[in-house]
Amino acid sequence: MNKEQIEKMIAVYLQAEIDVLDGKSTTINGKQMAMEDLESIRKGRQEWERRLASIGRQRGGASLATFN
Repeated sequence: MNKEQIEKMIAVYLQAEIDVLDGKSTTINGKQMAMEDLESIRKGRQEWERRLASIGRQRGGASLATFN
């Protein structure tokens, strides 16, 4: 997947979190999710965020430095 597709998936998961927290149910990849699925939704979002970060590292993205 490319960066834009991954960013779209993150947006889908963020909207699902918002919907579930507002008491709505949502559908991701054909699966109906509600409040009890909030942890699964968050795990999915975190996985997509890891993939996005991985692309940045593969392309020589900026590194973080710690200075004391």
